[in-house]
Amino acid sequence: MTKSHLDPMETQAARRRLLRLGAAVGVGAALGGVTRFALAATSPATVSLPFANGMRRMATFPQKRPLILLTSRPPQLETPFKTFNEGLFTPNDAFFVRYHWSGIPTDIDPETYRLEIKGAVDKPMSLSLAEIKKMGEVTLAAAHQCSGNSRGFFDPRVNGGESGNGAMGNAKWTGVPLKNILEKAGLKAGAVQLAFNGLDHPPLGDGPDFIKALDVDHAMDGEVMLAWAMNGADLPMLNGYPLRLVVPGYYGTYWVKHLSDITVLDKTLDNFWMSTAYRIPDNACACVDPGGKMTKSRPIGRFAIRSFITSVLDGDKIPAGKATVLRGIAFDGGYGLTAVDVSADGGRSWHRAKLGEDHGKYSFREWTLEFKPAKAGPLELKVRAFNSIGQTQPTEALWNPSGYMRNVVETTHVTAV
Repeated sequence: MTKSHLDPMETQAARRRLLRLGAAVGVGAALGGVTRFALAATSPATVSLPFANGMRRMATFPQKRPLILLTSRPPQLETPFKTFNEGLFTPNDAFFVRYHWSGIPTDIDPETYRLEIKGAVDKPMSLSLAEIKKMGEVTLAAAHQCSGNSRGFFDPRVNGGESGNGAMGNAKWTGVPLKNILEKAGLKAGAVQLAFNGLDHPPLGDGPDFIKALDVDHAMDGEVMLAWAMNGADLPMLNGYPLRLVVPGYYGTYWVKHLSDITVLDKTLDNFWMSTAYRIPDNACACVDPGGKMTKSRPIGRFAIRSFITSVLDGDKIPAGKATVLRGIAFDGGYGLTAVDVSADGGRSWHRAKLGEDHGKYSFREWTLEFKPAKAGPLELKVRAFNSIGQTQPTEALWNPSGYMRNVVETTHVTAV
């Protein structure tokens, strides 16, 4: 990833610019009408994220409540962390937004929209949204997370969007398994990968178009899907309307928005977004010594296991001598969570939390633990998760040059009073 393509930091003046990219009519119009909007951010407040240079404006974009603004061109919006305590599924209007280029669609007619299936297939196809919706509807609960979620905490600092812990969300995605469409198109012998392109593009046409690829076996696993809805409603425009790729358990770089064409390839895709960007150290920890360089790399893949406390935030106060129910979330790359432990003494002792309802192996999982501070004073709360293949979280933060895959045991400082 190069800073020239993905540098998140704009000047204050740039952040104040209004983007006027379409007619100001209702976003998320009913199918059958053109969906347009004027992309304009207002800044009602600021928030300070807990790391150096963490001051951010709050901004309201179409179909979104006030979110944390990283950049406006392209839109990069982070979910305020307190939102994750509202419920296990992240509301659509609070869901984070991540684009690589400012040339994003703002005017899409679902009646004329088409998805092209081409390349090494027996039957090239041009599918309408209505046709896609008849190809086997399914709903899947799955977390969605930016590769660089929590990058602002990396030390030493690295280039890229300096987000806190809010470049993630959890939703019930409704769509069709990609496998269903590929079986109708028919993959030719020798098909190796599928390349996915969306309607967003470099603003001047001189940058690498954002195209990602999946191996054929992965694309055909029956879980990768083309989604037109999240949490029971049409996708918000800024989250990929009218159709996006959903790759459960994998980082958001593969979740291509505004999907326009799928090309079946007879060789591995060699472009900037696969061969240069979104690479991690090719070792067991996907890490190098802080400040070091990668000598060998591979494309980023599955989520690292993570867990958070959501019911209290850093600096909060809780009652001493009275029971407090701590609550939070945990998730991994789809292997399945088995346990969550919580510590109130900085990791010296741990207590097993109660896991909430299981919405599937790709979803956030709620956990709770009743806790009674014995006396007043500062407390260092920590949480760690475990999954079915024995993975857990490191006690010290791992580091890589791109600021990806942070999953350290998080610490929340509170005071019992």
